[in-house]
Amino acid sequence: MPLSLTVLGTASPHPGPGRPCSGYLLAGGGAEVWVDAGGGSFAALQQHTDPARLTAIWISHLHADHSADLLAAAYAFAFGGMTPHAPVPVYAPQDCAQRLAGFFGRPDVEFLKGVFDFRALYDGHDVRHWNLRLTARAVAHDTEAYGLRAECQGSVFAYSGDSGPCAALGELASRADLFLCEADLDAHRESEHGEQVHLTPEDAGRIAHEARVRELLVTHVGPTLTRESATARAAAVSGRPTRAAVEGDVHTV
Repeated sequence: MPLSLTVLGTASPHPGPGRPCSGYLLAGGGAEVWVDAGGGSFAALQQHTDPARLTAIWISHLHADHSADLLAAAYAFAFGGMTPHAPVPVYAPQDCAQRLAGFFGRPDVEFLKGVFDFRALYDGHDVRHWNLRLTARAVAHDTEAYGLRAECQGSVFAYSGDSGPCAALGELASRADLFLCEADLDAHRESEHGEQVHLTPEDAGRIAHEARVRELLVTHVGPTLTRESATARAAAVSGRPTRAAVEGDVHTV
């Protein structure tokens, strides 16, 4: 089974009509992994697979536009007749289970263990499901956040998650066949702590160029940009085939 990426949602910072927040279905090597669970992406996921068949869920960080639909999945798995045959591994920052339990007004996370098996990410986290290998690297954001590198039978996919410019992005993307990269900002602005926590289209293009990726896929375009303008600006720098991530599109890696 070739490695493929199905775009479920790309919106930032909130879902729009026909455009859920960040969510992707990564399939290959016998595995199906839901990568990021932004608002609206669980409904989109059901158009492409039975969620009860998921091999794993991988969450880059706990901002709502990347994780809120874990709540929808919890309801579906626990009460909606989509119960998986075993708890689904959820690779996420360490507070994910507690955050989700808070939505239910529960101080403990034990009641979630019937549907989710939470496993904390860390820099360098590496796991294999069948022939799909997932490696996480810590990236620069205003909360604990990770990018992803996935390898399957010689094909390489990389995902920036949400990040400002940092060395880890280039390492994740190095010679990737497909690099899915955010381009949230029209121009850089510093966070309250002085860090740069998102990328401009030019940043995305530069990382793709320096990492020698085969193809750049621009996503998570913020409200001050259009997908078309962000993609054109990234392409002008990348020197690589560059496209916009669009809901429903399937990319073979």
